[in-house]
Amino acid sequence: MKYSEEIKKFLSRHHYDKVVPRAALIDMDGTLYDSMVNHTAAWHKMMLELGVKCNRDEFYLYEGMTGAATINLLFRRTFGHEVSPEECARLYKRKTKLFAEMPPVEPMQGAREVMDKIMALGLKRVLVTGSGQSSLINRLPADYPGLFEDGMAVTSHSVKNGKPHPEPYLTALRLAGVAPNEAFVIENAPLGVKSGDSAGVFTIGVTTGPIPSKELTRAGAAVVFSSMEELAANFDALMDSLLNTYGSSDV
Repeated sequence: MKYSEEIKKFLSRHHYDKVVPRAALIDMDGTLYDSMVNHTAAWHKMMLELGVKCNRDEFYLYEGMTGAATINLLFRRTFGHEVSPEECARLYKRKTKLFAEMPPVEPMQGAREVMDKIMALGLKRVLVTGSGQSSLINRLPADYPGLFEDGMAVTSHSVKNGKPHPEPYLTALRLAGVAPNEAFVIENAPLGVKSGDSAGVFTIGVTTGPIPSKELTRAGAAVVFSSMEELAANFDALMDSLLNTYGSSDV
């Protein structure tokens, strides 16, 4: 059966007999929205203003971290210290302003098709994003009608530890009221993949940016697709395999 080997490896690694999907835990930037180009540009511009040496592509690797974690990471590296919570909030506000000034981002190609399939299965849905920016979060009801019910979101304001810590996805599991082997994650960045896998959830990686697929696999993705469109085309087969593949104890 298609994907059965990848699923068996995941089951063995996490000591599960089976994955029975009851909930989908879904990242936002680079998954639902083609927004990472704008995010990386905004971070890069702000950090250069502050005298922080960095390159734009490195911010793809920080995707999923909270804004505060990203700021403090670069400040420790450049200046040898972190910033106060007040200064951190001021800097993140500046980054948010730069992001808002850029051309509007569009939903990721293929994402609506994947979400339609998830909704058709009647799965619970939880948004899990390292972002706290309302400019995109507030667009979700219009761009993805009915996808997330009120309160079914984990943002940077919901957790103490952002991705790659498992806390965001453990929080999402509690919101959905399911066990780790009763959900799957859709992520496009290594830190997000590591967060989902560390929470014990079957994590689907999607390479929607410059990060190669091997980095998602290395971070813990059980299976990796080259785009949301490819995931949409193979979603039914993947779900069928999840429902019909068992761990070694059941073979």
